[in-house]
Amino acid sequence: PILSFPNKERVPGCIATVHLKTTLIAISDNRPTAKAKDPNEYRVILEGSADAMLSGGLLALLSDTFGGSDATTEKVASDTEGNDTVTAADILKVNPEVITTAMGLQSVLSRGRNDGMTSMVRVVQRQIKSLLGDDECSSLDTSDETSSVVANEKLNQLLKLSSSNTKTQKDNPTHKPTVAMLLSGGVDSSVALHLLLRQNYNVTAFYLRIWLEDELAHLGECPWEEDLEVCQLVTEHAGNVPLETVSLGEEYREQVVQYTIEEAERGRTPNPDIMCNSRVKFGCFLEYIEKSDMTFDYVASGHYARLEDEVSLVPTTDSDTMMQHPPKKRLFRAPDPIKDQSYFLCALTQNQLSKVIFPIGNYQKWEVRELASHFQLPNRDRPDSQGLCFLGKVRFDDFLASYLGNRPGDVVDAYDGEVIGRHNGMWFHTVGQRKGIGKVLNPFATARGPWYVVAKDQKRDIVYVSNRYEEEDFVRARSEFEVEDVRWIAGEPPVCVVESSQLEDGSFERSAWKEVRMDMKIRHGPRIVQGSLMLKEDGSTGNICLEKKDGGLAPGQYVVFYQLGTDECLGAGVISERHWAKFLQNYEELSAGKVEE
Repeated sequence: PILSFPNKERVPGCIATVHLKTTLIAISDNRPTAKAKDPNEYRVILEGSADAMLSGGLLALLSDTFGGSDATTEKVASDTEGNDTVTAADILKVNPEVITTAMGLQSVLSRGRNDGMTSMVRVVQRQIKSLLGDDECSSLDTSDETSSVVANEKLNQLLKLSSSNTKTQKDNPTHKPTVAMLLSGGVDSSVALHLLLRQNYNVTAFYLRIWLEDELAHLGECPWEEDLEVCQLVTEHAGNVPLETVSLGEEYREQVVQYTIEEAERGRTPNPDIMCNSRVKFGCFLEYIEKSDMTFDYVASGHYARLEDEVSLVPTTDSDTMMQHPPKKRLFRAPDPIKDQSYFLCALTQNQLSKVIFPIGNYQKWEVRELASHFQLPNRDRPDSQGLCFLGKVRFDDFLASYLGNRPGDVVDAYDGEVIGRHNGMWFHTVGQRKGIGKVLNPFATARGPWYVVAKDQKRDIVYVSNRYEEEDFVRARSEFEVEDVRWIAGEPPVCVVESSQLEDGSFERSAWKEVRMDMKIRHGPRIVQGSLMLKEDGSTGNICLEKKDGGLAPGQYVVFYQLGTDECLGAGVISERHWAKFLQNYEELSAGKVEE
């Protein structure tokens, strides 16, 4: 017998438009009819389509992995032997979160493509269950006793982990600390909510509405209404947890959007996510709570990051006893290198961190998905959101164009000064950019590519590009730069960057800065680079030298510092415009030398 899903279903959460359909083909017609819908008795055939070549290739790989394409249907239908047969039961046991890892693709695919593959597997599994019937599939969880024990042990470990990752309530079991939970409608914050409830917190959920309806409505729709509806379902499912909606659109416009526009107009690369966390989620929202009649002990979010207390003891005035200072917060990377969000939290202050809880900070993404399934969350299959939270589905370039319009200027070859194209505005390009630059180049120049953006001259509206980006000419420009607005998680520079001298009274004072090697993140993601930092003057600026050249050092971009060889986030700085000034000076000297020759 053949069981076929009636129509091709669109896969949610994919970058491209992907449709797929599952067909189950009995491995043998001689099996007992009582097991006609046993998933162990069926193999799987996938049919699908995608409007992007890469997504189509990934769909084909998944089809081959799970059982073959349409061309192999006849062969699969007649294949009654073989211990290596992949059955529908095998596919139902696959963890969608690790499918790209198992196929050796995770490191070479973008986050969106990884999430898309995860969504494809979920759709296949859902269609298999639909074809077999819910009753038949429910027995899968207990049919294999060993698998069930392993699954339960793993689940217990995950739930036990949640206990160690949140503040313990053992010291005062009669008091239930109050928590304001930032709920977005996504899986991460929803799982965080459930973990807090299990830890005996008194939770109120808050949905922050920051969509700029008046300014951006003409560009497209933002799914905030859908997000809010999902939040309502999640809180009802959790036992009717109170849910409040807070409109912070005006504050977001002033604190984040204005910063983004001003930085882009200067030709710099803004980071709205860092500003959103420091100025809105843990800034304006904390102020909103303090001004309201509501009192909360903590604010929680679904960020992937870890916090630990650092307790310090100092002598009292009689010097015979020690007094404990209020603990400082230490920020650490999450164990999931891809999902880690410590980069986006680098601008938080000690005052903000002292009030924050990250319930899922110790988890891998696939573990969070596993807990979402265990909790039977109504949004457990919802794909992760992509892009900036306040834009929804609006393209960042369209957002910039709506505020800044177009301001054309020359595109210049940084090697010989030749004008090889015209751009529509410096804010549409960033240092290190390759994709899309060909659209603004003359046809004869495009053939000499690939071209990379290497610098921008804001005063003259010039975008400099080069097709020699990988050569020695750009080693220094891609590895040495200055940082400004240096800040530290502890509120003061760590001892590793300070050269101290002892005073007569036995105390110490800073006498100089010293160069120190650190792990660094130039942008959000799993990549860690090593380099040295040497602070200057009052410590708010410094020089950085990376051990390996970077893909693109763009002024305005944040560099986050981690203690060498550890996960601890120490602080951050912003790449300075002096990086451009130095490059342009070298460029002018090089051009002058060519003229003399």
